[in-house]
Amino acid sequence: MITGKTLIEMGYKPAKWFGDVIAHANENALEGAALINYIESVRPEIIEPYDKPLDFYKNIRAENEDEMNNVAQVLETMQHLMTTPTLVAGAIMPDACPTGAKGQIPVGGIAVAQNAIHPAMHSADICCSVMMTNLGQIDPKQVLDAAHSVTHFGGDGRNDFFPFPDELTEKIKANYLLNTEKSLSLAQTHLGTQGDGNHFLFVGRSEQTGETILVTHHGSRGFGANLYGIGMKLAEYFRKEISPKTLEKNAWIPFDTTEGQQYWEALQLVREWTKLNHTVIHNAAAEKLKIEPYNRFWNEHNFVFKENDLFYHAKGATPLDDKFVPDSLNGLRLIPLNMSEPVLIVKGETTAHNLGFAPHGAGRDISRSQHLRNNAHKTFEQIFAEETQNLDVRFFSNNIDISELPSAYKNAQNVQAQMKEFGLGEVVDRILPYGCIMAGDWQKDAPWKVKARNKYLQNENDEDSV
Repeated sequence: MITGKTLIEMGYKPAKWFGDVIAHANENALEGAALINYIESVRPEIIEPYDKPLDFYKNIRAENEDEMNNVAQVLETMQHLMTTPTLVAGAIMPDACPTGAKGQIPVGGIAVAQNAIHPAMHSADICCSVMMTNLGQIDPKQVLDAAHSVTHFGGDGRNDFFPFPDELTEKIKANYLLNTEKSLSLAQTHLGTQGDGNHFLFVGRSEQTGETILVTHHGSRGFGANLYGIGMKLAEYFRKEISPKTLEKNAWIPFDTTEGQQYWEALQLVREWTKLNHTVIHNAAAEKLKIEPYNRFWNEHNFVFKENDLFYHAKGATPLDDKFVPDSLNGLRLIPLNMSEPVLIVKGETTAHNLGFAPHGAGRDISRSQHLRNNAHKTFEQIFAEETQNLDVRFFSNNIDISELPSAYKNAQNVQAQMKEFGLGEVVDRILPYGCIMAGDWQKDAPWKVKARNKYLQNENDEDSV
């Protein structure tokens, strides 16, 4: 009688295929060489990482000492990434910066995999994207005020829910990776929210026409992050079985499996949700202003794009090629830079070295914490006043976050110059900044921190009264 213990004693590690092998072996009374031959014919092939990293396209050049260090780190992490055995091509953009452990895809990186979806290569902020709506000849302050009254930033969902489409609910329920109470609740309560970090609501004027334009930047919020967690667990399951020497963060879900098909379908639903999330905010602002919006388009810059059996993982890279944006109406894309710089409207074509992508505009040369240390000699209010002069910049939490001010990001002129140098899109218009809204340091007044501060003050008062 063949059991799991038999296979383990033969030197095999417990795996998904044990059940089928045990059933077949016992049914056909296999033993000895016949059993070994059968196991070797059906068990998954172990896929080893490449001995040498694949070459990748380097659309980046260091302009100063900080950038030299940043570029060196980006190149190093890409070298490790490109040993992942599913990959067939890669590229980095001018705004690239490392994130996470060595070997993880950097922000501003593109990794092309064959028949494989790598959840960590699209990250938890699935479908981080930008949408613009032209609101015509209207005072931008009116637009920013209206938008401020309808949007929501921070770590939680809303209490005043937007109506959720029945059709999308049914699609979510039909996908076994998304059909959970938690997933459905996040889809509802996070609709109409923008999160934190570098996400924003921006208002400016077209350089070409002077018309006022609303731009939002955010991803799929808790709905997408929940799917990411599921995807990472699935990918790790497959990694242990078929490629245990691959870095955990570079694990993948084979597309030609039931899990791969369902995960790909779930990604498309997250994309649909995220587009809806932008749309309800834009529509609510326009309704508040009693304006009929027009000339609206959007694009992702943090997603997975499919062409036949190739999966283009773009982490902080804007798809130029229309084949990657199925609902593209005009071939135009949006590339934001920072709150004091224009949002670029670009178009472009695929070349050998850009793989069909452009920058997403918001890279860093130094970390958030290093930026804070570099500015420790000034107050937040001083830095804010210096860097937002002549702009209407608001933090939704009313707490300044200097790690999102312009000096925290790469030099916008250098990014644009390298876009031109490396053929990464042609600028056809610029949305000149009037102002923006960001989350700010919303955690400063989060309930758990307020409770901790109150407890500390109470202890201080108790000690003073002794």
